[in-house]
Amino acid sequence: MIIPVTDLADPRLADFSHQTDVALKKARGTEHGIYLAESALVLSRGLRAGHVPRSVLALGGTAEEAAALVGPDVPVFSGPGELLAELTGYELHRGLIGSMNRPALPSVGAVIRDARRIVILENVVDPTNVGAIFRSVAAIGADAVLVTERCSDPFYRRAIRVSMGTVLQVPWTRLPDWDAARAELAGFHVAALALADGAVPLREFAAGAPERVALVLGTEGEGLTPEALAAADTVVTIPMAHGIDSLNVAATAAVAMWALAR
Repeated sequence: MIIPVTDLADPRLADFSHQTDVALKKARGTEHGIYLAESALVLSRGLRAGHVPRSVLALGGTAEEAAALVGPDVPVFSGPGELLAELTGYELHRGLIGSMNRPALPSVGAVIRDARRIVILENVVDPTNVGAIFRSVAAIGADAVLVTERCSDPFYRRAIRVSMGTVLQVPWTRLPDWDAARAELAGFHVAALALADGAVPLREFAAGAPERVALVLGTEGEGLTPEALAAADTVVTIPMAHGIDSLNVAATAAVAMWALAR
């Protein structure tokens, strides 16, 4: 159902009105909060993942497409770009934004049960890096992602946008503290990507990689915590040239996954 936007104070538009990621995560009247899916592609990926739409905000030219995606029972609010930008605080360059109910996060066991390659993100705070890593996971072929409590939320708007919606496709959940995590990861060879004395070069590790590997990547700048390194079975490094000591964490993830691709 397409509804013209005439009053920006309409309470039905609250999901889109200058909302922060934190506010969306704590949205009243929801069980787990909401997230915003920008573009028809990302909205489609959320729908295919079984996520439930609340409403859609669309430019006039994309309203029909949005209505076809979500069906007749979901309101599609439509208006000119200037008016919708005033509502949201940004331009709708991709034509539409869907307000989606966040799903409940699955257990670690459910996410990794059938996995052979997983990626663990420890305290990666930049949502751009989180989104880029998810996109590489989807493209190169890891099976799941686990994120620590201090890691940026993969459902944040920027992470979803940078990932091209792959955070809605790749199985993921939160990982408990490392003491509990090590038991959850039984059966996986935990390979920590870090600069450390005695670290094994990535090519050497990949040549004889175990059947099930969990790649652990740390926060920008500081890298992995001592607890993460202590939980690792092997510390792995990517040899650098020209005096460079490390790559951006998203680039590191892509290189490591490529090396371990089956």
